[in-house]
Amino acid sequence: MKKWMKLMSLAVLGLAAAGAWAQDQAPVDDPPAKADKSPDKPAAATAVPSDYVIGADDTIRVSVWKEPDMNVTLPVRPDGKISMPLLDDVQAAGMTPMELAASIKEKLKKYISDPRVTVVVTAMNSQRIYVLGEVTHTGAMPLLPHMTVLQALSSAGFTQFANLKSIYLLRTENGQQTKIRFNYKDAVKGRDPQQNIVLKPGDTIVVP
Repeated sequence: MKKWMKLMSLAVLGLAAAGAWAQDQAPVDDPPAKADKSPDKPAAATAVPSDYVIGADDTIRVSVWKEPDMNVTLPVRPDGKISMPLLDDVQAAGMTPMELAASIKEKLKKYISDPRVTVVVTAMNSQRIYVLGEVTHTGAMPLLPHMTVLQALSSAGFTQFANLKSIYLLRTENGQQTKIRFNYKDAVKGRDPQQNIVLKPGDTIVVP
């Protein structure tokens, strides 16, 4: 009887030790991954043509090499000017980015030896088109480089009542307004591609 009880005690101790060993050897759950709190990368800016003419409401970035205090991002005021350190008001509207950089460089020579200036347009707000009628986003829209009628309509969207075959573009040139027809259904099927023209500032698209 004593021998049997001794064997039982040893068996219980063995099971306890095995359980403890298994618990020690069990894989530890990986700690929860930390949320990536790094800021989202900014969307790539739309390429600005070298001959783009700066206008009121555009936003530009002016950088002066080795002069961090002169590196600024500025809106072009309604009067067409920007305000810069040292220079106060500088005319920006009516110039290309390269022309403005040359103008700023010339003005900075009074204060900085051989300034190297770069001007980049970061937001093109001065050139607009307008989309009216049965669209979900009506009103003014920034005119991006080489934007076509089809691209503008893809951003504006349609209501359920839109007549997609009778869209037209109003364009004023030399004081004369012209009406250009646009059949959306043909355009998206690749038919009559010449109707999908490149837009110009001030164009108005009407969706009846």
